[in-house]
Amino acid sequence: MSLHLVDIPVKIFADGADLKGIAELYRKPYIHGLTTNPTLMRKAGLSDYESFARAVLKEVKSKPISFEVFSDDFPEMRRQALKIHNWQDNVYVKVPITNTRGESSVHLIEQLAGAGVKVNVTALLTCPQVEAVAAALDPNVPAVVSVFAGRIADTGVDPMPIMKESLQILRGLPKAELLWASVREVLNVFQAAACRCHIVTVPHDILKKLIDLGGKDLDELSLDTVRMFYEDAHAAGFKF
Repeated sequence: MSLHLVDIPVKIFADGADLKGIAELYRKPYIHGLTTNPTLMRKAGLSDYESFARAVLKEVKSKPISFEVFSDDFPEMRRQALKIHNWQDNVYVKVPITNTRGESSVHLIEQLAGAGVKVNVTALLTCPQVEAVAAALDPNVPAVVSVFAGRIADTGVDPMPIMKESLQILRGLPKAELLWASVREVLNVFQAAACRCHIVTVPHDILKKLIDLGGKDLDELSLDTVRMFYEDAHAAGFKF
């Protein structure tokens, strides 16, 4: 199955905050990079951000990995971003498109890109947001633009047209990559590939499902499902 994943025409980034899982996935040829965020870290029970990040970077030496700023104040965001940027050459700094008051981060993104910081602009959901970010990026500095397609779909809106338009917006930035974020199911990986996104970031649990089920014959899966129902009924000792 790993050879099949390598052939999918989109770069798969693993998304999680499990150090062991990150280390294992980093070594897989079908994983091209890694991401994490404060919410995943909190769910994993982490309290020391920098210690965790430095432990991760002992394992992740070359593939790109993103760590997010966690301040709500732009000067402090900038300080954190510059510090994270200096941890290792393969690090991208995640910067949210706004702070919690809805104030745009575009001016900060422009400053960071101008200083040579590789940014991963996160939590975007609209094409106007992508346009604003594209205008702020430096065409000579690598960047990732993370559009949360899964959250768009959660509202009942098809994310595919937004992702395709976002690609067009970024076409004048050869070092900027569009990332399909907030993957909810295996299908999303193939949707990301179909609309020619550069990257799709996939949680560890959905990666496992992708490896186990991606491309599986549907007749075979149907039979597996019937067997599962039968075995569970038998194991439960059901009788009439």
